[in-house]
Amino acid sequence: MKKLFLVLLLILLLAACGGGPGGPAADTEESTEGDTSTEATSEVQLADELSVYNWSEYIDEEKITEYEETYGVDIIYDTFASNEDLLAKLQAGAEGYDVIFPSDYMVAIMIDLGLLAEIDTADIPNFANIDPQFVGAPFDPNNDYCVPYQWGTTGIGYRADNEFFQENPPDSWAYLFEPDLLEQYADEGINVLNDPRELPGAALIYLGYNPNTTNPDELNEARDLILTAKPYWKTFNSEDYDNTLLIPGEVTLTQGWSGDVANAYWNTYDDETEDGDWYYSIPEEGAVKWLDNICITASSERYDTAVHFMNYLLDAEVGAAITNFTYYASPNEAAKEFILPEILEDESIFPPPEVEEKLVWLTEVGEDAFLYDELWTAVKASQ
Repeated sequence: MKKLFLVLLLILLLAACGGGPGGPAADTEESTEGDTSTEATSEVQLADELSVYNWSEYIDEEKITEYEETYGVDIIYDTFASNEDLLAKLQAGAEGYDVIFPSDYMVAIMIDLGLLAEIDTADIPNFANIDPQFVGAPFDPNNDYCVPYQWGTTGIGYRADNEFFQENPPDSWAYLFEPDLLEQYADEGINVLNDPRELPGAALIYLGYNPNTTNPDELNEARDLILTAKPYWKTFNSEDYDNTLLIPGEVTLTQGWSGDVANAYWNTYDDETEDGDWYYSIPEEGAVKWLDNICITASSERYDTAVHFMNYLLDAEVGAAITNFTYYASPNEAAKEFILPEILEDESIFPPPEVEEKLVWLTEVGEDAFLYDELWTAVKASQ
């Protein structure tokens, strides 16, 4: 039996983390109301193709192929690196995308901007598979625009064979920000997420502030903390860091998403030692909990096919296959029957309730978003 992915889940000190006003865009397909079957294929005229815009390495591609072969729909698949990249693409006028996968706070922004089509979960039979705790999240309280896809946490990944970490496991965000610690291992490589909310969010949590603060003084303090630590960091990578940096051993510590670090663990797993190269820690100051979602763009002209694909992704066995591939937790309660035991029992992927309830959501900051833009510009522009 494989040894479970080792993880430091420490006592957390920080207490808890679209569409236009009308309906969906005009559709060239026919739809049939009242169909409650799981697939609802016989009464919906599917489009020849569907354009999907997702995070990198965030789906089992065999399930894409299975959908194409089963339903005769050609999936045009593209990827993005951050929520902000996704938003910029849509705001720039890209109208070819049908199904997108924004995170929690970005859903709220896109709703306000009229970028998401309204949905009716009654048209999505497999929505019944979703764990009730993920239904009606604060950013979309009635699930009028999106359904849950995958969820996880943002913490610290670190090399198990690093001698300093063996004596000093990274149990705090200080290991990402404090020079006296960074000097101990910076020459072995440190990566941070290239994300304008995640990196400032970690700094704010470390400083004892809300990661959604709009207080300029607190944000400036977080900016200064990041700028002090930046010379010790090797890379800003949130797109493929697990495969290009962690698995090859190009860095020894990373700010990372739980599933990516788990992926690095299992892809370096040795049957003889019954262990992998990468461990994951949720820092004692607290951490971000996030939920990625399946949504339909307001500009989609293939709305019925998009809803059909959305329902397909919420199938129990499909949802399990996605988690077994990504190593991220599934909000699909029915999928748990098919999720690999070593993933389902891994508390770094599915945190116990006493840990989960202390995680923090990133939320929309509205008109004060420019404060985070200014912070991020200052960080990326500094040498």
